[in-house]
Amino acid sequence: MFFPIKIGSALGLAICSSIHIINTVFSLLFHSTLLRRKSKAFNFQQRDSKTVELKMSTIGNSTNIFWQESPVGKLERQKLLNQKGFVVWITGLSGSGKSTLACSLSRELYTKGKLSYILDGDNLRHGLNKDLGFKAEDRTENIRRVGEVAKLFADAGLICVASLISPYRKDRDACRAMLPDASFIEVFMNMPLQLCEARDPKGLYKLARAGKIIGFTGIDDPYEPPLNCEIEINEKDGVCPTPGAMAGEVVSYLDEKGFLQDQ
Repeated sequence: MFFPIKIGSALGLAICSSIHIINTVFSLLFHSTLLRRKSKAFNFQQRDSKTVELKMSTIGNSTNIFWQESPVGKLERQKLLNQKGFVVWITGLSGSGKSTLACSLSRELYTKGKLSYILDGDNLRHGLNKDLGFKAEDRTENIRRVGEVAKLFADAGLICVASLISPYRKDRDACRAMLPDASFIEVFMNMPLQLCEARDPKGLYKLARAGKIIGFTGIDDPYEPPLNCEIEINEKDGVCPTPGAMAGEVVSYLDEKGFLQDQ
């Protein structure tokens, strides 16, 4: 049965008072939660704004850009791959054996359980650098791009083997400066021009001598040899070392300097 309650009665007043108190409590809780949420959002925006202000950069023609940190760093990636990331930069005249050494070295590293990747100058001009010619400014941009890519490979924990003529010293030095903690190993294929021209595996020297290629390194464009390279590979008693011997020389240096230690 339903018993009506008179509002004026003591019981009715008590119930109304209780309902009012409950409504007041819920209202306070709601507004308190809302304020906390707004406060957190405001604090987050403040922190986010501060981060933006600290990391906003202008690099070259790129403005209002920000560096995004990754939660997984180079050390973690190196541990995952159990190897150290670094760059082996092979430089020298066309026909000096750069690609031969790069391929032999990559195979030797593979047999040791080390993951590497070759950045070959001609291969890169099929894609990444296909918009560049062989003028001095294009050569500089070509090397800059390859240096940036090599830096990313090393940061990822891979061994990057870059094989390019890279004729200008300042461009190679600029690539070295991109890499931290001495992880740039320059290998100079110091083979005489006469030998390289005699080999001429791509027929380029013949074309350059005939005037069909202008600005060819070693003929009518200079090659600036390294002044302080880590490894220099030469003829021995007039005989060129075999691909295996050249790779062995580089691997021995890397081993001795601790580059091939497990991480």
